[in-house]
Amino acid sequence: MPLEIRRAVPADAETLSALSARTFTETFGHLYPPEDLADYLAGAYAVQRQRSILSDPAQAVWLLERDGEAVGYCAAGPCGLPHPDVREGDGELKRLYLVRGLQGGGHGTRLMQAAMDWLLRDGPRTLWVGVWSENFGAQRFYARWGFERVGEYLFPVGRQRDLEFILRRPA
Repeated sequence: MPLEIRRAVPADAETLSALSARTFTETFGHLYPPEDLADYLAGAYAVQRQRSILSDPAQAVWLLERDGEAVGYCAAGPCGLPHPDVREGDGELKRLYLVRGLQGGGHGTRLMQAAMDWLLRDGPRTLWVGVWSENFGAQRFYARWGFERVGEYLFPVGRQRDLEFILRRPA
């Protein structure tokens, strides 16, 4: 059965919360003490927070599903990255995650295309994405979409601060 992509709705908040926590943990969980990871997941991926995102017309999330089970997602909306060149109207790819084992099969590209189509639906605009400084695969992926490194910031997970690169794709 092919993997399908669909736009998430507020009723998907619990699914998105669980998938977000799972994929973040699979990807980055080994970097943090358990209590820091648990605190981060409880705040960043709380069901009510996901419901709020899914109810906001300025934001969008797409789910990748296999036999009705969510196995990946992509989120986009207004840019919230801490860079002095961010302007009102700029868009941001906020998250793109797949469950372990699905990377490299073109699914990330399909999710990214859905987000790009939505972000650019009203015409060209500057787009941004933040990526962990040591996630070289993601950096290469975003470079193929025209994103270039223009800054950095510290991303807090509990007591730890991770160096994140800020990437920009001009309008």
